[in-house]
Amino acid sequence: MNKIIEIHRRSIENPSEFWAEAAEGIDWDSRWDKVLDDSNPPIYRWFSGGRLNTCHNALDRHVANGRGDQAAIIYDSPVTGSQRTISYTELRDEVALFAGALVKNGVKQGDRVIIYMPMIPEAVVAVLACARIGAVHSVVFGGFAPNELATRIDDATPKAIVSASCGIEPSRIVEYKPLLDQALDLAKHKPKCCIILQRAQLEAELVPPHDIDWQDAVASATPQDCVPVSATDPLYLLYTSGTTGQPKGIVRDNGGHAVALHWTMKNIYGVEPGEVYWAASDIGWVVGHSYIIYGPLLHGNTTILFEGKPVGTPDAGAFWRVASEHKVATLFTAPTAFRAIRQQDPNGDFIPKYDLSSLRALFLAGERCDPDTLHWAEEKLGIPVIDHWWQTETGWSIAANCLGIELAPVKPGSVGRAAPGWEVRALDEGGKDVAPGDVGAIACKLPLPPGTLPGLWNAEDRFRSSYLETFPGYYETGDAGFIDEDGYIFVMSRTDDVINVAGHRLSTGAIEEVLASHEDVAECAVIGAADPMKGQLPVGFLVLKAGAEHDPEEIVADVVQMVRDQVGPVAVFKKAVVVDRLPKTRSGKVLRATMRKIADSEEYKVPATIEDPQVLGEVESALKTLGYAGTGK
Repeated sequence: MNKIIEIHRRSIENPSEFWAEAAEGIDWDSRWDKVLDDSNPPIYRWFSGGRLNTCHNALDRHVANGRGDQAAIIYDSPVTGSQRTISYTELRDEVALFAGALVKNGVKQGDRVIIYMPMIPEAVVAVLACARIGAVHSVVFGGFAPNELATRIDDATPKAIVSASCGIEPSRIVEYKPLLDQALDLAKHKPKCCIILQRAQLEAELVPPHDIDWQDAVASATPQDCVPVSATDPLYLLYTSGTTGQPKGIVRDNGGHAVALHWTMKNIYGVEPGEVYWAASDIGWVVGHSYIIYGPLLHGNTTILFEGKPVGTPDAGAFWRVASEHKVATLFTAPTAFRAIRQQDPNGDFIPKYDLSSLRALFLAGERCDPDTLHWAEEKLGIPVIDHWWQTETGWSIAANCLGIELAPVKPGSVGRAAPGWEVRALDEGGKDVAPGDVGAIACKLPLPPGTLPGLWNAEDRFRSSYLETFPGYYETGDAGFIDEDGYIFVMSRTDDVINVAGHRLSTGAIEEVLASHEDVAECAVIGAADPMKGQLPVGFLVLKAGAEHDPEEIVADVVQMVRDQVGPVAVFKKAVVVDRLPKTRSGKVLRATMRKIADSEEYKVPATIEDPQVLGEVESALKTLGYAGTGK
């Protein structure tokens, strides 16, 4: 690991030199005055004084450099039974034309545009069109609840909204226009117009002049050139749930973002320009922003836009079919997707049906990857399986095994070492380093590297209080875990998920690791439920593999004994229940905090990002069988 350790050391000791070198990988209209502007700590900015255009770097420069005929996007939609390949030249021309449609409808540099669309090429076109003219896009997951969309409209105050008539799920069509209209009725801010793409599967009723058909908008538009913006100008806002109920608008700048993401494609993911890269996520999430749209296109890769699911479109071989057909070199998805595949196909019977010779690596992120899932993927695929860790706020990896620099030994359960640019610590409540192997609050020393959030939209005080004040001089991640003697980072849970059992601080992730190792368990979750004697007690939820051979009661007894043997009696783990599914967000995160509130009979709000609200009723029923839950709503 000598090479990666040396590169990391240089990035920490001389960040300005390190990132100035990385910045040579993109085009600048004018150079920066200062690589790292540290004049206003703890608020830092990167490449102050520099000017560039992110869309130019993602499209135009590749066309100019001879990559115009290469595929920029491969759209693969099993839910509509269609595919489409779009070259860099074609994508540049579509983006320039839609940028003209935005300009014609009053959108100018600095204006916000909300994009509320499914996983279709036009969504990427709309994103890049905003970047092209210096407008600030804010993608909201298609089909989001009207009240949540309304809060984002009021916070971002967009000049325009771009949407589609519908989204398509495996079992239903989701009408977007009624949801959008309800949100506009609820919102205090009223955008100038809504541009709506009509999909063949369902056409929406438009009300002119406020509603404009996408095709009409581009038919009368003039293609627009790229507008240079300041490196420190915002590129996009991406809202993440806040503890107060008011969503936080994460700001991403232009300069640092382009530099960092371009750097990560080769150095972290190990891909070369021209290769096919697939992030199996949604553009509504940060993974979609960073690694469906911007990262691959900035680097000159072909990116996959997949409108489907890991299972059910049509089966648990969907990912292998896409990787085989399109010759994917690197796949990046969430552990929950692999748990779903494994639950449906525990023996991996679909994998040999496809030619996966092009696939060199699998990256996992989004939620902790238990060692059992990691080992299953390694065994079935025979390639490096790399868990790495980052957040909406950071935009790219805090910790990773940097495949493009040097593949380090994998430690199951670990997200690898701190990536170049990051100095990561595990701290106690007083902000002191804990001993190697001890659980603490994971924090990152300031300044954070380029591409990370410079702040929250119109909320600097909230930015400081949410991230910078608990541990002065550090960014507070909100995650808990430990760092071992080799510098490997183990992210065990959110800070809120560290439970206190009779004075002993225990990570729910450590208990989940044991549960997941049972041969019949496909996925699991552990929460800390209130207990009058012990303070909190762990409660386990188990989803079994298809065709599990053992009786559920026997499996519960097994895992209780396993936790006693492997974690110890101190965990006081006595209660677990088998359920059909876990409540998750659409990005695959298990809603442990909501489950805990149900167990404790506390009031809770159904999260806007939940995949299926009915699961919460199933959780409540399961908890009642264990003697918990009752009054929360």
